[in-house]
Amino acid sequence: MAEDRSRRPTLDTVASEVGVSRATVSNAYNRPDQLSDQLREHILRTANRLGYAGPDPVARSLARQRSGAVAVVIDTNLSTAFSDPALSITLDALSSAMDSEDHALLLLAGTEDGGPSRERIMRAQADVVVAYSLAEDIPALEAVRARGLPLVVIDAPVVEESARVEIDDLGGARLAARHVIEQGHRELGVLADELLPDLYRGPADATRLGSIRYRVSRERLAGYFEVLGAAGLSTGDVPVWEAGGIQAELGAQGAHWLLDRDPRPTALLCMTDHLAFGAAQTARALGIRVPDELSIVGFDDSWVAARAEPPLTTVRQDLLAKGRAAGEVALRLLAGEQPGPVVRLPTELVIRDSSGPAPSAR
Repeated sequence: MAEDRSRRPTLDTVASEVGVSRATVSNAYNRPDQLSDQLREHILRTANRLGYAGPDPVARSLARQRSGAVAVVIDTNLSTAFSDPALSITLDALSSAMDSEDHALLLLAGTEDGGPSRERIMRAQADVVVAYSLAEDIPALEAVRARGLPLVVIDAPVVEESARVEIDDLGGARLAARHVIEQGHRELGVLADELLPDLYRGPADATRLGSIRYRVSRERLAGYFEVLGAAGLSTGDVPVWEAGGIQAELGAQGAHWLLDRDPRPTALLCMTDHLAFGAAQTARALGIRVPDELSIVGFDDSWVAARAEPPLTTVRQDLLAKGRAAGEVALRLLAGEQPGPVVRLPTELVIRDSSGPAPSAR
């Protein structure tokens, strides 16, 4: 009797198609070391062609086939994640929004691919996934799609049919750039976070600037250069250092390169407060006075901004509101509701002591 292809494919369907036992198919997902690379790849390709996403980890462990858990997918290792104040505050607010409903959070750390491995996503015992500021087109998101799990995106990337919570990165960057232009600065540099998920750290050339895979970095750079372009500065006039992360030491490294240029920038636009903090440390070590000789503007208004010396001018985003909104959307998806419209939160410029008039304007 012909197989009914309208039915949802199962592990047995794949086993029959490949001509192996169901245990062999199971090993392809759960114990890959038991199979040759060639056989495992053949099984996975066949499963993908048949529309079989792999064993359901929840079904294996819970008779009701629902865990009520939310998997949070990030693109860094855990030690880096816990040192990122924006991420920490956002996740704290997200978890607080879900605490009253007795749901668990599963944190899946990233790898060199810009997110957790496909296998970790396939095995995660979760009913909803929250993706936090990931690069576009990474294997982890393909696995979420393969499992058919509801998805909440915080910041990036843009994924069709997902829920999304983001801030006005473009508008915030415009505010930062407009501030330094209005202060008379015309020699500027940019300290960027990551542009591509390849661990690169160094000057960002035209090729990298034209192939950015992080929406946040793309929007913030676009906001900077829109304002600077209107002031008569071209992209080639403004050097960009790609830090490859948000840590202060990376900002310090990039600031050394930027401040060693001739002419030396009189203002630095930094994509995170930690990068700005590192830039201020380098300026101090080089004997460059902030803000008399160098203005520094950060982004996020995390705790480090107010505690820096001098306190940082920065673009404020409401990290608590962003986390709460993501948690509320995740709860709705857990309840079977539709994603709803994009939640976009405003940004504002907070002026402190790290910025001032250009030296030529004093």
